[in-house]
Amino acid sequence: MTHTTSSISHTRIIVAGLGGIALLLAAGIVMPKWLNFLLTLAAANGLVSLGIVLLMRSGVVSFGQGMVFALGGYAAALAYGKLGVSDGLLLTLIGGLAALLFSLPFAYLIARYRGIFFAMLSLSLSMVLYGILVKSEVLGGSDGFNMGRITVAGMRPTDAWSGYTNYALTIAVSGIIAIAAKVYFDSTRGLLALAARDNEIRVEYLGSSVRELIATNYLLAAFVGGMGGALAVMALGHIEPNFSYWTTSGEFVFVAILAGHHSVLAAFVASAVLEIVRSFSSLYFPNTWQLALGLFLLAVIRFLPRGIGSLWEARRKQGAPS
Repeated sequence: MTHTTSSISHTRIIVAGLGGIALLLAAGIVMPKWLNFLLTLAAANGLVSLGIVLLMRSGVVSFGQGMVFALGGYAAALAYGKLGVSDGLLLTLIGGLAALLFSLPFAYLIARYRGIFFAMLSLSLSMVLYGILVKSEVLGGSDGFNMGRITVAGMRPTDAWSGYTNYALTIAVSGIIAIAAKVYFDSTRGLLALAARDNEIRVEYLGSSVRELIATNYLLAAFVGGMGGALAVMALGHIEPNFSYWTTSGEFVFVAILAGHHSVLAAFVASAVLEIVRSFSSLYFPNTWQLALGLFLLAVIRFLPRGIGSLWEARRKQGAPS
C-alpha cells in the first residue's frame, strides 16, 4: 500500500513538473527578451543552488560551488571551441560530467568534515581553481574567452530566436532535474539525509553510512552545478575565472538560504528573486545594490526563517491525508 501511494505521488510530481515546463516554454514565446535572459540565468544558477540545498538536507553547506559552476562552463566552452561540439544538450551533459569527474577524488575526503570545516575546505578548492584559471594563458587568463551560438537537434537558431533557444533549453533541463530531485528528496535515501542532519549516530546505528551519503550528495551537487555552469555560459557567450571566485559561490549560498532545504521549487524561485532584485537594484541604486540585497535577505530570514519553500511546504503537509 505504501509503495502504491509513493508511486502515485511520484506520478503526480512528474505530471505537474512536465506541465510546469510546458507552461514556461509557452510563456517564453511572448515574454520580452530581457525577461527571457533573466530567467535563463536564474534557472541555470538555480541548478547550482539546488546542489547546495541537497547538501543542506544532509547537514552541511558548500561554500565552493563556484568550482563546479566554472568547471561546467569551461568544459562546455572548450568542447565548443576545440572539439567542435555545438549541440546545447550535449554541451550541458559535458559540463555536468566534467564537474562530476573533477569532484570525484575529493568527495570522500570532504565528506569526513562537518560545519565550518566542510564549508572552508570546499571554498579552498574553488579558490585553488580560480588561481589556476587566472594564471592559465591557454584558457584566456583573467579575461576568459568567448563562446559561439549553440545548435539544437542540428539546427542553428536565427538571431531573433537565439535567446529563446537558450531559454527553452535551460528551462527544459532545469525542469527535468528539478523533477528528479523532488523524487530523490522523497525517496528513502533522500529522507535519510534529513535523518543524518538531525542525528548522524542514529543513522549509523541503522546501518547506513553518513559519510557515503554526504559524498554521494556532494557528487550529485557537482553534476547539477556543472550543468548549470554550462547553461549559463551558453546564455552569456563568455566564460571567465570569476565563475569560480568566492563571491560567485556566496551568491549560490545566498539563494540556498533564501530557498531553505524543504523544497526543490524554492531554489529556482529564490534564484529568480535574486536576479530580479539585483537587476532592479543595480538599475535604481547602482552604488548600493548590494545593500538592497542584504536587507532583502535579512527580511526573509526574519519573517521566513525556514526559507521561501516553507510557504507552500507547510500548507502541503497540512493538506496531506493523515
